[in-house]
Amino acid sequence: MPTVLATKILEPHQKHLLLNAGISLVEYNAIKIEFIAFDPGTKLIKNAILTSKNAARAIIRKNLIVENCFCVGEKTASFLKENKFPITEIADYGTALATIITKKYPDEKFSFFCGDKRREELPSILKENSIDLEEIQVYKTLLNPKKFQQEFECVLFFSPSGVKSFFSKNKIKNSTAFCIGTTTASEAKKHTDIIVIATKPSIENVLVQVVKKYRHHD
Repeated sequence: MPTVLATKILEPHQKHLLLNAGISLVEYNAIKIEFIAFDPGTKLIKNAILTSKNAARAIIRKNLIVENCFCVGEKTASFLKENKFPITEIADYGTALATIITKKYPDEKFSFFCGDKRREELPSILKENSIDLEEIQVYKTLLNPKKFQQEFECVLFFSPSGVKSFFSKNKIKNSTAFCIGTTTASEAKKHTDIIVIATKPSIENVLVQVVKKYRHHD
């Protein structure tokens, strides 16, 4: 029975995807999130850019009202919808969202709620296209490294920070690194060449790729 290491504690329905396929799971949180105090200057935000569920949680905790949410990732968008926020645009990646904004909303002003380790691509594209953008840091990503003695058939990565955290204490010899997307994979490439990238940037899709690989080997 193959054993996989997830660098994030999975939801019960996600674990079942692996366990039902006869795959054994070890999991831990490779990163921790710490919310920080912030002041957007107003309760009402016209256009909010949110690239993670953590950013969404931060604006909910602050009781902000948003007219238009521009989201990266379906998970972020559905979490906001559940909390009655209106979704204007969704894209799988920050670069794709930035492209949509520059084409369709060139004269709008945006508030980008982000973490301290946010990617450069989205704000860079918007600034290059003279989009009015205010960045508001709402959480910090802290590495939570842990040393493992055991070898795993594969390690699952869900963010570049998670990759950094894992490799700060561990090496992988012949294990496969399964990555949620291209930015996570480019961080993993610094440590291994055996990489599988999810076809859609979701945790479920990472797990589907794992199941495919190990079902295939039976």
